[in-house]
Amino acid sequence: MRGTPHDSALAEVRFLTVAEVATLMRVSKMTVYRLVHSGDLAAVRVGRSFRVPEHAVHTYLQDALSKAA
Repeated sequence: MRGTPHDSALAEVRFLTVAEVATLMRVSKMTVYRLVHSGDLAAVRVGRSFRVPEHAVHTYLQDALSKAA
């Protein structure tokens, strides 16, 4: 059975932990949690933790930079 194009795209998504996002953005983990809970940063809940798609971090930072300019 073959997967859909959507399945292959999902397989290529790289998920980051909150700690990894915090390190990447050079902010605290609490700041990342606030962004996730406010809906400003997309995330998926896995059990009791969150995973953030890497592209969501890049999108958030690009939007923040464009607003700052």
